[in-house]
Amino acid sequence: MKKQKKKGPIRKVLIANRGEIALRIIRGCHEKGIKTVAVYSDADRWANYVSQAQESHFIGEAPASESYLRIDKLLKIAKKTGADAIHPGYGFLAENSDFSEACEKAGIKFIGPPPEVIRKIGNKINARTLAEKNGIPVVPGISQPVQEEDVAQFAKTFGYPVLLKAAGGGGGRGMRVVRKKSELGRAFREAATEGETSFGNPDLFVEKYVENPRHIEIQILADQKGNLIHLGERECSIQRRHQKLVEESPSMALDNRLRKKMGEAALRIARAVQYENAGTCEFLVEGRNYYFLEVNTRLQVEHPVTEMVTGIDLVQEQLSIAEGEKLRLRQTDVESRGHAIEARICAEDPFENFAPSIGQVAAVQFPSGPFVRVDSDLRRKSEVSVFYDSLLAKVIAWGNTREEALDRMEQALREFKIVGIQTTIPFQLQLLQNRKFREGKIHTRFVEKEIHLEKVKTGHDLEAVLLATALEHQRREKIRPTYTGSSPLPLWIQEFRKSE
Repeated sequence: MKKQKKKGPIRKVLIANRGEIALRIIRGCHEKGIKTVAVYSDADRWANYVSQAQESHFIGEAPASESYLRIDKLLKIAKKTGADAIHPGYGFLAENSDFSEACEKAGIKFIGPPPEVIRKIGNKINARTLAEKNGIPVVPGISQPVQEEDVAQFAKTFGYPVLLKAAGGGGGRGMRVVRKKSELGRAFREAATEGETSFGNPDLFVEKYVENPRHIEIQILADQKGNLIHLGERECSIQRRHQKLVEESPSMALDNRLRKKMGEAALRIARAVQYENAGTCEFLVEGRNYYFLEVNTRLQVEHPVTEMVTGIDLVQEQLSIAEGEKLRLRQTDVESRGHAIEARICAEDPFENFAPSIGQVAAVQFPSGPFVRVDSDLRRKSEVSVFYDSLLAKVIAWGNTREEALDRMEQALREFKIVGIQTTIPFQLQLLQNRKFREGKIHTRFVEKEIHLEKVKTGHDLEAVLLATALEHQRREKIRPTYTGSSPLPLWIQEFRKSE
């Protein structure tokens, strides 16, 4: 029996997150007339989202373990400010059942699934077992925690390569491909350690590794009354190290028959756990076959892609569901129009195997134009910290056709200038010019197999001018990078101060 939740309008939301997703949630709340409370760590003291909320409160030192992962601190601030709801965003505590339960016990609405749902389906082993019970195809594997010897025996039966996956994982963390027996020991230890560090759960399970599938996900919405709909698919095959870089909708891999079958499968598994709020059911697609992968019990990074093709504001839908409102849409009301594509702009150097790039943003120029959207908390003097995810911005472009959307995205990325750190923009520009990508002939290993990055001059001259201008301004105004807190200063700041 599903526990009855407290219903009624939400007055004030605490956003238990940072960066662009915090800003996105703040905007969604303000459009509904809901007040917002931001929290910030030492590293985010001067972030843009902090100034956009009606209230902002310091939560702790820069490491997430001392700030954004502290349930006790978040609830204390929520009570102090009178927040009657908490939105977790994505990452950090978004899929943490203990956090959802703590909010519930404190009488605070958790804008996401209830704890029992997260426990049932947020754990990848549980989700896989549930999919099998409901007749949804899964990749051959072992649907329970495994030891190293179990993996070795599985590989004897199904052959290498195999894929180790953290039971509580997400975002590509806690995953290792094992191509031969000699790699197993090290890969097992690394995946278990990463699972423990990232999710507090060292359990692993194993699947046969599908070499070149497509990664397709289905967006779902469910209210507290048992009504469920899906909002179509997103293609997420362009990845590096199992982490997505480009997403689009619709997928060129699906015809209407396969799209319908996968949508029905997503709703079937959601219905089996009495799912609530927004979520995403992920699949691997190989030819005309599809295999259940996992359920993400939260808002996805790539949710704007769905918003652009359906016209549905997912954050506002989340808020309405949390207020106890019935879904305003039926499945027959959902219509996808045109094509949308999203590029994740990350603080990484694509010419150095996507190594992290940290430092201060000296200048930034956002793209504009019709049917182009930018979600970002970035501004001049923003500090890109070593403590958090490398995502800086999301650029989303829409067109009547895929070709039109890709052309708009290419123009937008040429306009987008970020000076002071390295970004993935040069990679995404080369991807957009790739013939096979343009033809839609992609898969999850496309980047490593098909993209051979070459440094190009496009935009470099302008960036050099912008950088020189920004640095001269800093020199004249004696602007120093701002850093507060007791954590050791990042090396780049130490070197900057030595040079003054």
